[in-house]
Amino acid sequence: MEFTPIKYWHPYISPFDPCPPMRVKCYSTPPHLYICYQPYGWPQFSPREALYAGTLWPALYDPYKGPCNQLGVRNNES
Repeated sequence: MEFTPIKYWHPYISPFDPCPPMRVKCYSTPPHLYICYQPYGWPQFSPREALYAGTLWPALYDPYKGPCNQLGVRNNES
């Protein structure tokens, strides 16, 4: 099963809420949640790239870009 780093859910919308409802909410999960162990011989970043990425392994690199806005999900969509 392939993991999806962005999760979505539909929160409860109260009929008495004075603000416009957010019908879809989302959050990002880090890739290390889906890796059971570190395999031998994984590809690695160069030392310079690793300092910029914050990790030695490309499989664990996950820059935060704001999942809802990055994928074009709008909060008021039904």
